[in-house]
Amino acid sequence: MTPGMTVTYQGSLRNMAFHLNSGNSLITDAPLDNHGRGESFSPTDLLCTSLAACMITIMAIAAQGRNVELGEVKADIVKSMLSDPRRVGEIQIHLRIQDRNFTENDKKILEHAALNCPVAKSLSSEVNQQVKFEYY
Repeated sequence: MTPGMTVTYQGSLRNMAFHLNSGNSLITDAPLDNHGRGESFSPTDLLCTSLAACMITIMAIAAQGRNVELGEVKADIVKSMLSDPRRVGEIQIHLRIQDRNFTENDKKILEHAALNCPVAKSLSSEVNQQVKFEYY
């Protein structure tokens, strides 16, 4: 097995993640509400951010396949935690999409792509995913 990523504990509830193919790295830190300093993304922050990034990526792929230009897309993300056991209970994502004169069918295809991205389909059904689409 050849790994694609590595994670190394740095101490003080902090990890360094390294993407072997690209050489990129990032740090995770435990959140303030769970004994950490909250100085970087927590692992559950990355989970929620991964969902939004995956949605946008799959929307872009769907747009590209239809020869539609996907302009600026921004995602605002709210994470709600549950306890016993501690876990992500809800992820709210507000996708703000620059309207490039999309048809209603274009919008339907983009939204379907987002809601069916690999990360969305990989999360437990116990994680409530609330997604709002706004075209501006």
